[in-house]
This record gives sequence, C-alpha cells and structure tokens, in this order.
Amino acid sequence: MMEQELKDKRTCLYDKHVELGALMSPFGGFVMPIQYAGIAEEHKAVREKVGLFDVSHMGEVTVRGKDAERYVQHIFTNDIANAPVGKIYYGMMCYEHGGTVDDLLVYKMGENDFFLVINAANIDKDWAWMQQHAAGFDIDLQNCSDAYGQIAVQGPESEQVMETILGIPCGELTFYSVKTVGDVIVSRTGYTGEDGFEVYATPEYIRQCWDKLIAAGVQPCGLGCRDTLRFEVGLPLYGDELAEDITPLMAGLGMFVKLDKEEFIGKEALAKQKEEGVAKKLVGIELADKAIPRHGYTVLKDGQPIGEVTTGYHTISTDKSVCMALIESQYAALGTEVEIQIRKKTFAGKVVKKLFYEKRYKK
Repeated sequence: MMEQELKDKRTCLYDKHVELGALMSPFGGFVMPIQYAGIAEEHKAVREKVGLFDVSHMGEVTVRGKDAERYVQHIFTNDIANAPVGKIYYGMMCYEHGGTVDDLLVYKMGENDFFLVINAANIDKDWAWMQQHAAGFDIDLQNCSDAYGQIAVQGPESEQVMETILGIPCGELTFYSVKTVGDVIVSRTGYTGEDGFEVYATPEYIRQCWDKLIAAGVQPCGLGCRDTLRFEVGLPLYGDELAEDITPLMAGLGMFVKLDKEEFIGKEALAKQKEEGVAKKLVGIELADKAIPRHGYTVLKDGQPIGEVTTGYHTISTDKSVCMALIESQYAALGTEVEIQIRKKTFAGKVVKKLFYEKRYKK
C-alpha cells in the first residue's frame, strides 16, 4: 500500500485527509480518501444535510481561440452551438467506432472560451487524444489539471453552506450553470443526485475552503460514498458503465448524443448503431435476496450468460440489492426475469429502471 502510494499522485488536500484519519487508497492514478467516518454515515450526510468531497484528482482542459467552439463540437457528442455563456453541457468524446474515450463536462466560460472537466484516470489518454484531433483548428489548447484544486459541496444544505461558510454567492446559479468569482470557478452540477456545487481554484484557496468547512462541522466524504450516491441515481462511471467498447447508446445516454448536428468524431458509427439497434443495453436489476452483485459478475437467463454487472450495491438509501448491468438487448425489457451468478450461487432478479433513488437537484 505504501509503495503504491509513492507511485500515485497526491492532491493538494492529501495531508488534510491523513490528519482526519481517512482510509486512503489508489484511484485513477492518485491516492484518495475512500472513507472517514464510514461510507453509510457519509452517504446519509449528503442525502440529508451536506457533505464535502475532495475531487482535485479530476482533470481540466481549456480550449480558447477563434475555432474553440468548432473544435469542441468536433470532439463532443452533445451540441454546444450558440450555447449561452455560463451554461454547462454533459456528453462524451468517442472513437471513430463509437466507443467512449471519456465522459466529461463542457463549461462555456466566454465567447471562444471553454473549460473541459475530464476523469482523473483518463487525463493522459484524453489529453493525447485531444491534441491528436486539434490539427486544423485555430485554438489554444491547455492541460491545466495540475493548476487546479477542486472540492464538491453536496446535499440539501449545500447552498446555505457555500454562502454562509465560504462566502461564495451562488444562489442565483441554476442547475448545470457556472460563474467566476474573481479567479474562482463555481458550478452547480453534482454527481450525487442531490443539489451541489463545485469549486475550482488554486490549491492554496482550496485548502483554505476545506479548513473552513471542516471547522464548521461539514462532514468530509470519501470516494466510497461518492460511488454509492452516484450509483443510486443511475449516473455512469467511466470504466464501469462507459468504456472503449461501450458506446453512449449502449449505456442509455443517447439524449447526450446529438446525431442531428453537422459532425463529431464517432457520429457515423453511432448513427448506424442507432438505426440497427444496440446489441447490448445497460439496465437496472433488482435482486429478491440481499446478496450483493459486484462488478464483473455474470448475468444469466435460463442458465445462459447474457451479460455482466457493471456496478452493484445493497443500497444505503432504499435497502435493496440492485445493480446496473450490460446485457443482451433482447432481455432488457422492464420486468424480465434474470439471474446473477454470485460466487457459486445464482440469485433471481428482475430488470428494473436504473434510477434506484429519485434525484433531488435544484432545477
């Protein structure tokens, strides 16, 4: 563990996590806090009050210049044409064959000025891919991942905490919008199903914010409950629900793939896939038993393999054993009875919606 920690990067808040006694573990090339008080306690703090996450491991790329919008349109599945300044878009970058390079957020910071937020484990790969496809565009492309620290304040009390403890006015921000306060970038997206904010700033400023929030009694939260929270509301994690061999259409994210826009990398393959139908679909599965289906476990129909679990938990909010799984499309209809192989036993389940808990964003 210690040898691995030396190989992995540390965020600007690493020493804060150690001081608080967090359980640390490698994730996405960084050593990150998995839990502090415990996953269930941290999960409930976000659902009921407010929680604080270190997400400084995420990557940031800026795209500026005359062709900035045209370039982002070229690499991004969603449509940002004529987007208003301050708007955030979710979508994917895809390979020519339609598989997913990464899922990301695109922030429109100004005319010809975009801020892209990418997954920690994919920073090097994404950056190389973005550079590879920048030829012919009049842009200034910068990987700013090491320049920013980032915290996420999540939960029904997050707006109050942001304004009273951090002194950051954010009440006017609507869902999926962004603004700058001096050199600080503040957005309202969330990856938990609850109302929440993200703060991007220098490592020094992020450390100050962390100290103020901890001193005020805000619950620090690790990546353990970040995963249980996003899973309950059906949000994907790259490497589980999205991958080089999993297209956005297979993952049920077609609403973020705008096939009617002029062009983007992977459009032709995805248009063909939509027309012909996907071979596999991402579904929710609920088990009658309390056994926990984990990533990679086999999904069966009448004893025959039809797919695999991508993420599974016994949910903290609803007390049910559920999972997301990528299975053959012919078995994806709601109510279809399936089984999941868990170690040497099979457990009966049925296909349900991927939304295991209702989102409570402030729209």
